[in-house]
Amino acid sequence: MFPWSESGEPMRFDRFMQAALHDPEHGYYGQRIRGVGRDADFSTSASLSGALGRAIASWADQALSRTHCRHLIELGPGSGELAETVLKAMPWHRRFRTTLHLVESSAPLRAQQQERLGRRVQWHADIQSALVASQGHACLYSNEFVDAFAVRRFRKEPDGWSEQFVSPGQSHWHPIDTLPSSSAFTDDHPPGQIVEVHESYHTWLDEWLADWRRGEMVTIDYGEAIDRLYHRRPEGSLRGYFHHQLIQGTELLKRPGHQDLTTDVNFTDLIDWTSGSLETLSLKSQSDFLADHLRAADQADHFLAHPGGAGSAFQCLHQHPHP
Repeated sequence: MFPWSESGEPMRFDRFMQAALHDPEHGYYGQRIRGVGRDADFSTSASLSGALGRAIASWADQALSRTHCRHLIELGPGSGELAETVLKAMPWHRRFRTTLHLVESSAPLRAQQQERLGRRVQWHADIQSALVASQGHACLYSNEFVDAFAVRRFRKEPDGWSEQFVSPGQSHWHPIDTLPSSSAFTDDHPPGQIVEVHESYHTWLDEWLADWRRGEMVTIDYGEAIDRLYHRRPEGSLRGYFHHQLIQGTELLKRPGHQDLTTDVNFTDLIDWTSGSLETLSLKSQSDFLADHLRAADQADHFLAHPGGAGSAFQCLHQHPHP
């Protein structure tokens, strides 16, 4: 049974989402995820085409050379398909000199990765252990990783903001005075607008950024800067996927632990939250990232680069530690 509050009080939405996705016994990623791709609940860019993996391999080859690092870390590697493509596409001399580390907390996904990749990589339950293994000198990449972190949800009211709490099958909005750090509250939203804040990702960043000494990082996910993120989206960006079916509204609360939950990423927040530790080198669309790192694309790759679809829906944030 899903671990609702023992007191019977509604749960703050981020705590519900954290349990629904990551609880070791009841969470979707903790126990029930069947994989990523056609036979699972959702697909990622890496499961649709090898283009992204080849582009990341090209970026990694350049980044490892620029920074003189010999360790590459993938965060949230899913089925392991992206890591496999990166390894295959990386020049043999770079692959020979580089250790690939996968940071994975999901037991079912880690088993799939180990079956696919064998002894070619090293696994870690958290990023801190990966940074210890690399002595803080590593290049990092992630694809559709940030969106799996739990979010707090807020609604603009005529006289302030309220926050979402949930109980079985029901949603509750409670007035709130103290807001978390986010650019979502600086925009002039109309009453009724719902916004999400990846506060758990902010906390996660603060736990390890000081241990990262040298390297570069590219963060790839669907989302936008705050000035475009909620355009024509008064209900926010929260959604779920169950057997490749889009789930919205109150249906999101009915199968906790049995479906994926996700929101778009506010890249303005990611830049602001890391500004004290990281220098942002660029924020560009996936279409531009692929164009920069691929010499040629197959017909099957065009979906990922199309500016009217995934090419613009996904953003690529390139950063490194301050010199």
